[in-house]
Amino acid sequence: MILILGGTGEARELARRLTAGSAHRRVVSSLAGRVSNPALPAGEVRVGGFGGVAGLARWLRDNDVRAVVDATHPFARQITANAFEACAQAGVPLLVLRRPGFTPQPGWRWVDSVAEAARDLPGSRVFLTTGRQDLAEFADCPQWFLARMVEPPQPPMPRRVEVLLSRGPFTVDGELELMRSRSVDLLVTKDSGGSMTSAKLEAARRLGVPVVVVRRPPLPPAEVVADVDAAVRWSGTAGA
Repeated sequence: MILILGGTGEARELARRLTAGSAHRRVVSSLAGRVSNPALPAGEVRVGGFGGVAGLARWLRDNDVRAVVDATHPFARQITANAFEACAQAGVPLLVLRRPGFTPQPGWRWVDSVAEAARDLPGSRVFLTTGRQDLAEFADCPQWFLARMVEPPQPPMPRRVEVLLSRGPFTVDGELELMRSRSVDLLVTKDSGGSMTSAKLEAARRLGVPVVVVRRPPLPPAEVVADVDAAVRWSGTAGA
């Protein structure tokens, strides 16, 4: 069996190609279950956590998993750390599939965490796209926020906030209209990479809106590839 961790676009594409390319190999995709009505990948799907490192290591052994591909979101730090430790304990090969980050642009301000971004916001009307789990970091900020996310947030939240529930992909024209209509003067985002959400960066460039970008967390010392083609090749060897 090959276990794919994550519900990203790359994870779904990898599951589609692996299930279509082999009739005898079992492929299981594992979703965290944090998003309602997720786009389901091809093949078998399990939803929910494993119970930490020990639970995942046990699951790998009990289900005769031959290889694991961590194709989670670039900021799913804990899941990636758990996968690395569990695979080491179970003796299972691990590959990390991570899409490239955004191409840095002049004038971007880079920070190491969402908390650091929240400590010093130069704008007064902030377009916030870091996700609902990080909204609490901005609860004490005096700025007005347009906070876009997929799922409704839970308090604490900023005192002045408009929550916009929306799922990508987004277009440059749509982002331009949104940012103009809300008089946005700062964009705060994560270096998630990919084309689904990159349009906001081009819109910010055209409007002259400053951008604060949260760096990705460091990866464990695992083998890493940047595209699905490389992950398919690796899986063909490791999961044989």
